[in-house]
Amino acid sequence: MNSTELIYAHFDRSAFPVIIVTFSGAQETDENFAAYLDELLANYDKMQAFSLVFDASNAPNPNLKYQLRQATWMKEHESLIKTYCKGVAYVMPNNFLRIVLKAIFKIQRNPVPFSVFKELDQGRIWAEAFH
Repeated sequence: MNSTELIYAHFDRSAFPVIIVTFSGAQETDENFAAYLDELLANYDKMQAFSLVFDASNAPNPNLKYQLRQATWMKEHESLIKTYCKGVAYVMPNNFLRIVLKAIFKIQRNPVPFSVFKELDQGRIWAEAFH
C-alpha cells in the first residue's frame, strides 16, 4: 500500500471560502484519522468565514471508534466552528452513511447550519450561498 492509499480525506481549499473535503475511500486508521482532524483544524488558520462540503461519495463505512472521535473533536472546537464555519454540506449518496451522520449528531449536535445532498454540485451550490 502506498502513502496515497493511506490518506483518509483530501482537502481542496482552492475555491476558498468554500472548502471541499473528499473522502478517499481508505479505511480509517489512528494515523490517517488524526491527520484528517489536523487538516480540519487547519481550515480555521485564516480566521476567516468559510463553508465546508464533505464529499462522502467514496467514504468507507466508518468505525464507531472514529465516529466518537469526530464527535469529540466537534465538541472540543465548537466555539471555533460556530465563529468561522457558516455551513456544512454533506454529499452522501449512501443511505447507510446518512444513518451514521445522524448517529454522530446524536452524540454531538452540529453547531452550524447543514444540509445533506446526493450530488456534489448540489452541496457546492448550497455552500457557496453563504458567501
